[in-house]
Amino acid sequence: MPKGYGIPVISIGNLIVGGSGKTPFTIALASRLDNVAIVLRGYKREGKGISVVSQYGVITSTVSKSGDEAMLMAKMLPKATVIVSIDRVEGILKAKSLGAKVVILDDGFSKASIKKLDILLKPSRPMPNTFCLPSGPYRESVRLYKKADLIAIEDRDFRREVEIKNPTDRMVLVTAISKPQRLDKYLPSFIEKVYYPDHYTYSGNELEAILRKYSADSILTTQKDAVKMDDFRIDLSILELNMTLEPYIYEKVNKYIKDFAKIS
Repeated sequence: MPKGYGIPVISIGNLIVGGSGKTPFTIALASRLDNVAIVLRGYKREGKGISVVSQYGVITSTVSKSGDEAMLMAKMLPKATVIVSIDRVEGILKAKSLGAKVVILDDGFSKASIKKLDILLKPSRPMPNTFCLPSGPYRESVRLYKKADLIAIEDRDFRREVEIKNPTDRMVLVTAISKPQRLDKYLPSFIEKVYYPDHYTYSGNELEAILRKYSADSILTTQKDAVKMDDFRIDLSILELNMTLEPYIYEKVNKYIKDFAKIS
């Protein structure tokens, strides 16, 4: 039986491997909620304990200690609290102790022991097969979609809009995201591309070498990559992603929060 912790918890999850839009979806949802805390594991960060990345916009961590996704959320959500914790229950309790009134649990679908509203993101196009890793693109069985409280399908229930900020005449794409080819539809024609493994940590010297190699004026990159490049004296052009959610998603989440308050 799932256990509650005296605070409403909304989980944003997916069944496919990478690239489903969890981070921008979480940012879009959190931006419409008051006194919200986001709890995520902080993939590829230094250290394994619990850490408060930001509280109401005050950032108290570095990207190496928080992970790129947590730092992006901290920068994009000045009214929220962001916490990284492998132990999600510990993270929820920490959020509650800091005064949060609702928690968004990033990638929390598999945490069946926690009482929560489960939102699963689903791609608009069918996957090539329905096998789980390593034979297919799924982390968990497609049969689990029926366990979700809400299934949000891309291009129907949520949509991505991308605009290039600070473009230059000659840009080179540098990114370390899962499935980087999904950026192609947002890119200028004939742009050079440099891909790194997911969540890669850059050095200033290698980025400067890329600029020289391609005679580029700036590096074009995603917002998630940019948080790991901010400390370098390099001109950046940013693929700024905004996500639009259908109103019914906010309505369902708000109803869950209000109903939780009534029975608490």
